[in-house]
Amino acid sequence: MPFKKILPVSSLTLALVTSGMLLTQTHMATAADVIPVQEVIKSKKQLAELADAFYTARVKFDPLQFATINGDGRFNDQLGINIAPQNRARQFALMHKMQKQLKQIKRNHLAEKDQLNYDLLAFELESALHFEHFPEHLLPINQMDNVPSTLANFASGDGAQPLTTVAQYYAYLKRLELLPAWIAQAKTNMQEGIRRGIVHPKSITRAMLPQFQQLAAKTAEQSIYYTPIKHFPAQFSVEDKQRLTKAYQQTIQTKLNPALTQLLHFLETDYLKAGRESTGYNALPNGAAWYQMRIKDHTTTDLKPEQIHALGLQEVARIQQQWTELGPRLGYTGPAIDLPQWVEAQDKFKSFNSDAEVLEAYRQIDAKVRAKLPELFNLLPKGKLELQLEPELSRATASDHYTPPAADGSVPGIFWPVVNDPKKYSRVGMATLFLHEGQPGHHLHAALLKEIDLPLYRKFNTENLNSAAFTEGWALYSETLGKELGLYDNPEYYFGHLNDELLRAVRLVVDTGMHAKGWTREQAISYMQKNLGYSEARAKNQIERYMVLPGQALAYKIGARKILELRAKAEQALGNKFSLAKFHEVIIGDGTLPMPILEAQVDHWIAKNK
Repeated sequence: MPFKKILPVSSLTLALVTSGMLLTQTHMATAADVIPVQEVIKSKKQLAELADAFYTARVKFDPLQFATINGDGRFNDQLGINIAPQNRARQFALMHKMQKQLKQIKRNHLAEKDQLNYDLLAFELESALHFEHFPEHLLPINQMDNVPSTLANFASGDGAQPLTTVAQYYAYLKRLELLPAWIAQAKTNMQEGIRRGIVHPKSITRAMLPQFQQLAAKTAEQSIYYTPIKHFPAQFSVEDKQRLTKAYQQTIQTKLNPALTQLLHFLETDYLKAGRESTGYNALPNGAAWYQMRIKDHTTTDLKPEQIHALGLQEVARIQQQWTELGPRLGYTGPAIDLPQWVEAQDKFKSFNSDAEVLEAYRQIDAKVRAKLPELFNLLPKGKLELQLEPELSRATASDHYTPPAADGSVPGIFWPVVNDPKKYSRVGMATLFLHEGQPGHHLHAALLKEIDLPLYRKFNTENLNSAAFTEGWALYSETLGKELGLYDNPEYYFGHLNDELLRAVRLVVDTGMHAKGWTREQAISYMQKNLGYSEARAKNQIERYMVLPGQALAYKIGARKILELRAKAEQALGNKFSLAKFHEVIIGDGTLPMPILEAQVDHWIAKNK
């Protein structure tokens, strides 16, 4: 933007130094295009203030998803009824207002790093509006994700919400006091869903019932939410213990247990009766557009279901071709297509007798990985990784997962393997699972986010649904590093890696099959059993996950393929100048990025170093 008065050389230099902006040769030729220092400072301040306001608005709308689970414990006494229609309307209106405010900030007045902040804030605001016109709130609970079960899993104090101080006990209690109102709203929403034909399939409601049957206790003392009272820290005073015990008993007995009992009765009767026989979102009102938006939200791309389905079939065929070579190394000489079924049936790959033995095996893998990580990464987090088994409440329906560390270091990153029966737990998938859920997968990314200098909306962005293409794509890409880390010299571990990669390819097929091509639940279960060798129960657990989280399972393969594509591009362009450790720094050094912005970052790095 030209200005009326030309700056002297000294002022020009000051503007460049202060703003950190780079000028082209054209800019160096004239001061007429130089942006005054005060304009740079003003734009930077406006962006920072808007970014902070956006973060605050988002965490108040959903403090569980956007704060606690992402490691920000400042809102651990808040719940946020984000499923209430009036709250949704206010949030969408606020996001529209912030979009207008962002457009008033002059992007070209910002330094390079601030321009990235600008672009990412624009992306986050757009993503926050993805489901403005889709009734997500009418499906408020499922067996994979519901607020009552999330708070129940926090009751141990081992998860994202710590319970080590009196203040933390009261923060958790406050959430329990707020939970009945959330449950009442969820029930109201589901009744509206019944009237509008927006309900879960009957099979999903049946999958939910065991969780809510466990949650609806008859007495406060029998409730899982009472767990903190049974495990007071030693330093608590007698008076604090007495006050907390009375408060928890009263809240759970008089408010929470009745609300959960009413919800369970509603699920067992009205909601189950109203459940649909169909499987996918294409059977819901405006379901095709709804699913397409979920694809966009999870993958940060505009890929169509048909494209993703075709890619899935192609990837399944490619990976299965490798069974011919790998089978004999495992002692298998039958048809290649049946290798996964054969491995699943072999007791020789199942050598554990206890949960403790499984955990120790994971710790040994962790030790091997940690020893070699410095060869592949310039950036490594200070935050520690711990391993804990999935709690018994959610073990039957949960998937292996990771929770990020708290920003203040009070809670470490935790990898939660799901072990239902250690004697049936196979060794083959352990290495690739650890690389994905532990390190260098989710932990390296999430822990680094807490340690690098970023705005809050970027720092606490590991578990948000619209970041799945990066977070899950990075974790799946990390599985491929088992070769560099020396783990896949073991044919058992290499089979596990390929089989998990095959799982991600199968997901492309079954997710789009159910939600866009009319596949039934049973058809999807059969396809998964045939191609992965899963038992019917295991395939059912996976398929029902994809039924209630449409598009989420697509993010893994879509994101990982993009990172592998960018690595190949960089290797070819830079030749002997290519550094894998530096490439990884570019990928994760700026936190969580949508795929288009990530590609632009890598292209910029290539151009700068070519």
